[in-house]
Amino acid sequence: MDTVQTNQTDARAEFYAKIDKGNCTPLWESLHALITKTPNTPCLPYLWKWDQVSPWIEEAGRLITAKEAERRVLILENPGLRGRSRITHSLYAGLQLILPGEVAPAHRHSQSALRFVLHGKGAYTAVNGEKVSMSVGDFVITPSWTFHDHGNPSDEPMVWMDGLDVPMVELLDAQFMEPNAAESQEVTTSSELNLAHFGNTMKPVEYRHNTKTSPLFWYPYDRTREALATMNRAEDPHPVWGHKLQYTNPLTGASAIPTMGTFMQLLPAGFKGQNYRSTDSTVYAVVEGKGRCRVGDTVLEFGPKDVFVCPSWMPYSLEADDESVIFSFSDRPVQQALDLWREQF
Repeated sequence: MDTVQTNQTDARAEFYAKIDKGNCTPLWESLHALITKTPNTPCLPYLWKWDQVSPWIEEAGRLITAKEAERRVLILENPGLRGRSRITHSLYAGLQLILPGEVAPAHRHSQSALRFVLHGKGAYTAVNGEKVSMSVGDFVITPSWTFHDHGNPSDEPMVWMDGLDVPMVELLDAQFMEPNAAESQEVTTSSELNLAHFGNTMKPVEYRHNTKTSPLFWYPYDRTREALATMNRAEDPHPVWGHKLQYTNPLTGASAIPTMGTFMQLLPAGFKGQNYRSTDSTVYAVVEGKGRCRVGDTVLEFGPKDVFVCPSWMPYSLEADDESVIFSFSDRPVQQALDLWREQF
């Protein structure tokens, strides 16, 4: 019996070595690792405290200019994915600093991007000739392959969170980037006009939609905050996420960005959410309030300007000591488009 098994083992090893030379490998040796019973992510729950990272952001501002760096950003790397420039398997996130008087040069790329303002007021981003001045809590879209630059004419530093679909685009080998001829693009219209065109459940009658990205690229915080406050006064909170809204494309009702779902939620003071899990790993950024996120045995104590991540299919719950407002983004639209997304609570 032992001889038979040894012969089988030797024969298999010889077979594997032979097919390896032709760039083949046996599925039966890796099937259970490839197709697991539940999502098996290397991502870990983690929280980046503003009090810890803000001095590093300031130091980066002393070490390199925005023009030299092109984008002066501290990448938020998931501790389970170090060295891979990503906060989840499919998403990139970083904290970008622009100092008074600086301009981050114009360029464009195939990756879609979001900006969520954490600190300061008065810096701008210009997207395809449209310029918006940003404040804390504002959500701004940079659609795929649109020229964009940033500048800060104010007298205070500005920091925002960048969220991009870099890993997804990289997976598909569709990465492209192109610099603009000029450092700053010519501004041809204002954000107020963009908001008038698309921010009131209407659109110009002559407008023809030719992209899946929302034509409304600026979602000001004051409008979002007012909507959440109205919900909080009129409705009981959902037992899992309190009061939660999704940013949408006003023309289609779909996600504002085709590859990334974006959300804002309000947790009433004293809120203790039920356990929840979903297949989309989610990145959270805190605007107001303080509380905690419990992910298994890990407790992430959050406050204003903190960023934290909840990995795929790990049960977690949210609690608020004070009334809290939290932005989040994930790859949910892609998972839903492919019939992959699942949630459980």
